[in-house]
Amino acid sequence: MGWLRHLLGDRVPADFGGSLDDGEHVVGSAAVEGGGYLLVTALGLWIPGPRRVGWHLVGKAAWSDGVLTLTESEETGTAGNAVLLADKTPVRFRLPKPGKVPILVRQRVDGSVRGRHRKDLETGGAWFVERKVPGQDGTVLQVRPDPGTDADVVKAIAEEAARKLA
Repeated sequence: MGWLRHLLGDRVPADFGGSLDDGEHVVGSAAVEGGGYLLVTALGLWIPGPRRVGWHLVGKAAWSDGVLTLTESEETGTAGNAVLLADKTPVRFRLPKPGKVPILVRQRVDGSVRGRHRKDLETGGAWFVERKVPGQDGTVLQVRPDPGTDADVVKAIAEEAARKLA
């Protein structure tokens, strides 16, 4: 047992079923009502299943009345060097004893964002977000179009934006 782990304690619950990467350390954890845990690491948020959601794929995280609501994004394609995203259905986790987990989640989500821009179009719009991907050098341009927005228009704008950022 390392001296730091001895001093601070092991933040990985004994019955956690996931497998952390080498060098991945838990900085905060909270039991989820109904079973499982939320674990915060530098690489992402572990949710019941268990599975890890990388910080760059946390579209939204909101804390209210003892519930963390997570909106995970999924990669749906590319446009040049930009990554196209779509939001999954939000999932709610009730945390009877949240500790610092909500604060740690907010810090890491905000810390992954390097820049953002909203582009309004005739048929909707899109968010263009430059983000740091955990464990990788550099940033990636992510584009999240609003539902119903013309995908071809968004792709063309995303390709041009990615070229300009390169």
